[in-house]
Amino acid sequence: MEIEEIKRKLLQLSPMKIIFWGYCLIILAGSALLMLPASTGEGKVTPFLDALFTATSATCVTGLVRYDTYTYWSTFGQIVILALIQIGGMGFMTVAIYGISLTKRKIGLASRMIMQESIAAPQMGGIVRMTRGILIGTALTETAGALLLAFYFCPKLGLGKGIYYSVFHSVSAFCNAGFDLMGMEAEFSSLTGAAGNWYVNFIIMTLIVVGGFGFFVWSDIFRNRFHFKKLRVHSKLVIAISMTLILAGTAAIFLFEQGGQAYSGKSLPDQVLASMFQSVTVRTAGFNTVDIGAMTQPSQFLMVCLMLIGGSTGSTAGGIKTTTFAVLCISIFTTFRRRKSIEVFGRRLEDGVVRRASCVFMLYLLLSVTVAMVISSVESIPILTALFESVSAIATVGLSFGVTPGLGVVSEILLTLLMLFGRVGSITILLAFASGRTPIASKLAKEEIQIG
Repeated sequence: MEIEEIKRKLLQLSPMKIIFWGYCLIILAGSALLMLPASTGEGKVTPFLDALFTATSATCVTGLVRYDTYTYWSTFGQIVILALIQIGGMGFMTVAIYGISLTKRKIGLASRMIMQESIAAPQMGGIVRMTRGILIGTALTETAGALLLAFYFCPKLGLGKGIYYSVFHSVSAFCNAGFDLMGMEAEFSSLTGAAGNWYVNFIIMTLIVVGGFGFFVWSDIFRNRFHFKKLRVHSKLVIAISMTLILAGTAAIFLFEQGGQAYSGKSLPDQVLASMFQSVTVRTAGFNTVDIGAMTQPSQFLMVCLMLIGGSTGSTAGGIKTTTFAVLCISIFTTFRRRKSIEVFGRRLEDGVVRRASCVFMLYLLLSVTVAMVISSVESIPILTALFESVSAIATVGLSFGVTPGLGVVSEILLTLLMLFGRVGSITILLAFASGRTPIASKLAKEEIQIG
């Protein structure tokens, strides 16, 4: 009877609330596992807040860490982190729905609605088939990435350890998580040891971009056999904005770093490669091949902007999303051209899309700036450093100037909340805690105000 009562109460929750509380439960379960002595290399109990921070970072595919993943966590702890990354990257409802489908049980309308919200599916029809496609596509991509990385890791580490490292970094890259095991070379070194290795850099960058495009963009691409003109407007915007940001970011970082410390001693090809890698990874992946703290301030601020934009809706990436950024940019040109509707690629976008895009952007901006000011004040660190940490958390990036391990309790809690907010999504959280009442049209008299 108690089980039926719990089931009935769960069904009464909105899909948004189930998604939010689902992530919270997974994070708490992961925290409990990471607190076990078996999860650490020294066999000691990890403080709850640090375990919670790590579990949140893994589940929200962020990559911010209090301890170096290789030197502090045991193999068991690393596997727990990897499992949380995989669940968080695909979306916990994807795993749950697929598990239910294996039991041959009928998946009800409520479960399908939750699944649609969880992965930002364009429609509810065929949601179970989509789930299988996501899992198969994820498995194939991560396997391919692991096989390619094995040619780099196995000669260095041996067959068994090389395969383990290949799988870990392939999953972490595809899920845009940024966790790494390169602490064997130096703590918190990320991929700086492979800065000049074009082979490794391109594999990691490809995995990041594939994961950041989103499942439905790739479905659209394969369905239309790579014919750009036949793609949906959403897919066209994702591809166009992503490629533009990567190329523009590469050029800008390269120019800003001329004469800086970060590129000191690097050849011209290696500088181009480092610029491209940072441009790709900064949009929510969290790996780095150069010391972020040693980069020039213009580059660091540019990276803050790219982190805030993030990847695609329905992908493993975070941020306000490329389509949100596109809508805001297009709305500016629409205003200049004195048009009432937003038009792009020969289509008119739905009414209200600018309002939602503005809502998402302002929420991310206000939260990240507010938290940055608090952290800067509490920790007595420069505001740019604090802003970099807060944006990295809310955009689920994971890049850091190296101050995360030394932050106090207040800053740690704030960054944990930002990571959860960034992964679940601003609109989802707002709707989850909304009253649930039907929107009521205003009956008040209209009056205009001056803008600009």
